[in-house]
Parts: sequence; C-alpha cells; structure tokens
Amino acid sequence: MDDLIDAAREIQADAHVPYSEYPVGAALETEDGEVFVGCNLENANFSNSLHAEEVAIAEAVKNGHREFSRLAVSSDRRDGVTPCGMCRQTLSEFCDGDLAVFCDEGEDEAPSKYTLEELLPNTISQETLE
Repeated sequence: MDDLIDAAREIQADAHVPYSEYPVGAALETEDGEVFVGCNLENANFSNSLHAEEVAIAEAVKNGHREFSRLAVSSDRRDGVTPCGMCRQTLSEFCDGDLAVFCDEGEDEAPSKYTLEELLPNTISQETLE
C-alpha cells in the first residue's frame, strides 16, 4: 500500500491547479499489479476540470484494463482526501464494491482505508437502469 501512496504523492507534481492550488494524485492498481496514476487538471471553466481518479482510471481503461484491486488518493496537504461523488460513480462503473481505497493522512499516520461500497452505497449501475 505504501507504493501506491508514494505514486499518488509523486504525480501531484504534474497537477495543473492554478485556481484551487490543491494538487491531488491518484494511483490505481489493476488486478494484475500494473499501476496507473493521475493528477487533477483544472480549467477556468470548472466543469471541464478533470479529477485525479478520473485521469488514472481513464488511462487504465485506455490500456485495456477492466479489473482493479486498490486505489490510493493523496493531496499535498495530506488531509485524508477521499474521491468525490463524481469520481466514486466513475470508479463504480469499472470497479467492484470491494475496491480498497486508501486516503493519505500524512507521513506519521496510516492511511484511512475504505471500500468503494462504503464510500458509495447503493450506486447507480447498469442493473438499476434496466
């Protein structure tokens, strides 16, 4: 898990955050152990901004992955940031409810750990739309 937190911290340096000044990094591990990272990319039209988790999962899916085991999320403030509701819904499109989500609490603290289902109970899914 430390390797994922480190990857999420490292990618923050590439974030484009001129408005919030709140860089976030995400590292998503596939079932076969490959890691894809993403950082937030803000836009003056805030609705066009991309979140770190979305960027990571887009990269993984673009590369043919559809099964994931763990996600780590970190901000430069090490404040235990969790994926937002929009990112949780995007993750639920590709990940099972038991996806482990680790949220960076800082150097001296263990990361908080959740499952995707804990973060997003009763998600909207293909089954609920039928």
